[in-house]
Amino acid sequence: MDNALERLIEQAGTIILGKQPVIRLAITCLLARGHLLIEDVPGVGKTTLAHLLARLLGLDYKRIQFTSDLLPADIIGVSVYQREEGRFHFHPGPIFTQLLLADEINRATPKAQSALLEAMEEKQVTAEGETRKLPEPFFVIATQNPAHQIGTFPLPESQLDRFLMRISLGYPDARSERALLAGRDPRELLDEMEPCITPVQLQALQKQVDQVHVADALLDYCQMLLSFSRSNPRFNHGLSPRAGLALLRNAKAWALLDGRFQVLPEDVQAVLPATVSHRLHSSEDTAVDEGENLAHFLLSAVPIP
Repeated sequence: MDNALERLIEQAGTIILGKQPVIRLAITCLLARGHLLIEDVPGVGKTTLAHLLARLLGLDYKRIQFTSDLLPADIIGVSVYQREEGRFHFHPGPIFTQLLLADEINRATPKAQSALLEAMEEKQVTAEGETRKLPEPFFVIATQNPAHQIGTFPLPESQLDRFLMRISLGYPDARSERALLAGRDPRELLDEMEPCITPVQLQALQKQVDQVHVADALLDYCQMLLSFSRSNPRFNHGLSPRAGLALLRNAKAWALLDGRFQVLPEDVQAVLPATVSHRLHSSEDTAVDEGENLAHFLLSAVPIP
């Protein structure tokens, strides 16, 4: 693994205690040029993780607290008439940044949520008939509370699909929680963090991800996973070609994080639950967390060729 990536994981682990697998998944998502959705109960460190990644990667960072009265203009920006100049002047919204934290995204109405769609897919926004490019690199890290909590508006499938990964932090283990309780405030530690990687280095690493080799047998395995999800009656609908591309991108980034330029089946298995759990739905009436169970069922049902 690149020394800078090793330092990145190590430094992140000093703030988000006992969650190295989740940290690796989050970094994998950014290396793969993807947007990240963190879903969990309040208070487990979702916002801290997003802020931490921005600091360690040296990215410009802005946060939007999503609420029920948030408007698309609050995200994108608005034109204001300048009397002295006799014309309208566009005031960019917080979306014009390198890393945008959309905090508690499912507490905003679908109209406000949809303001992110074009930005996440095209890395540009259209306001009042004019298209404006967003900075490079551009990431959205969104947090959301479980759908059963009061005051939430579930994200539509079209927007969920824009997220390359969905992860959950979960509660810390006893040892990590004790260290957290006995240690300094994570927010103070966060302010002392210095970047491990510059945005230019990050973009170079993203180009290395593109060079990671995928053998034909590995492509066969990915196609078998996609095909099984489309043919098995347990799935309401199968994984799309976009989901297959996302799975490959994440597997290549995971391999690079391990210091390899060749994807192994184990890389696909490591990233599959986080890549497809928000894209899968059961044909039966099941619990809210059905996607995670379906992802593990998919892994167990499809053998490595």
